[in-house]
Amino acid sequence: MTVVKSTLPEPARKVAGEALQSTLVDLLGLSLIGKQAHWNIVGPRFRSIHLQLDEVVDTARTFADTVAERSAALGLPPDGRPETIAAAYTLPGPKDGWLRDTEVVQLVVDALEAAIGRLRERIDATAEPDPVTQDLLISLTAELEKQRWMFDAENWPRDN
Repeated sequence: MTVVKSTLPEPARKVAGEALQSTLVDLLGLSLIGKQAHWNIVGPRFRSIHLQLDEVVDTARTFADTVAERSAALGLPPDGRPETIAAAYTLPGPKDGWLRDTEVVQLVVDALEAAIGRLRERIDATAEPDPVTQDLLISLTAELEKQRWMFDAENWPRDN
């Protein structure tokens, strides 16, 4: 049952809805791994990375809300239930227990890189059917790329 009517034709709405829902899962998952790392980080760069993780979490949560509201505006109920996130989340996550600062940096770089790759696929998929959703995904990608750059800079100089 559609409570909210969309101006998009059904095939376009379906493509946009799939892109938005999978993005919502990624964002809510990123916010959870960011907080898990935030609480468990140890090492000489604890404070700076601890605070930097809050920026990633804030970005993920803010965009999750925007993505969910876009989905609702299209007449598609967003699904952010814990069981949905747990079942669908596929980005890298932290191990159990304390996390060394170097591990956290690499984890965040890897998770953001994976999320960005998936977003770029969704940007391509929504180009024709829904440029408004595509624009939202482009903005999100730009912000996640900025966050990835900031964490990746923590890896310099590289040991390898």
